[in-house]
Amino acid sequence: MYKKLIPDMYVNSIYDINFEELKERGITSLVFDIDNTLVPQKILNPDRKVINLFKFLKSKGFKICLISNNTTKRVNNFTKNIGIQGVSWAIKPRKAAFYKALKMLDSKPEETAIIGDQIFTDILGGHRVGLFTILVRPLSSEEFGWTKLMRKLERRVLKKV
Repeated sequence: MYKKLIPDMYVNSIYDINFEELKERGITSLVFDIDNTLVPQKILNPDRKVINLFKFLKSKGFKICLISNNTTKRVNNFTKNIGIQGVSWAIKPRKAAFYKALKMLDSKPEETAIIGDQIFTDILGGHRVGLFTILVRPLSSEEFGWTKLMRKLERRVLKKV
């Protein structure tokens, strides 16, 4: 179980990911968490930098999907502006939403990476379905109470990484 909490890659932000290295590993599809991965939780829409990153990734042949435990409205605020699909109410780390994202992307687990800021949702959920997992530092310390509690446990796990 402990191994499923350890990310395959750990970076400061989505902009520090070496996407060429992912291509070399056979990764063709990317699943992104939204809150505190792409933008701080209180930001309602993708900023220009996120939009440009997604345009760049699409130009490199990556297929992209969003996955969030947040509402359909939250996910739609992102997907409508950048022309990608998304899964809302994911209930990560449950497997169903990850499988739904794989189906949307028409991708296999070994060809797909999940990029998120939480070990117990994004990383654990990704490992449960066989995805390559990338942990990023959260963009903001402003979070829901439950998430703040989980961050304390995450710090213990990260000390071992």
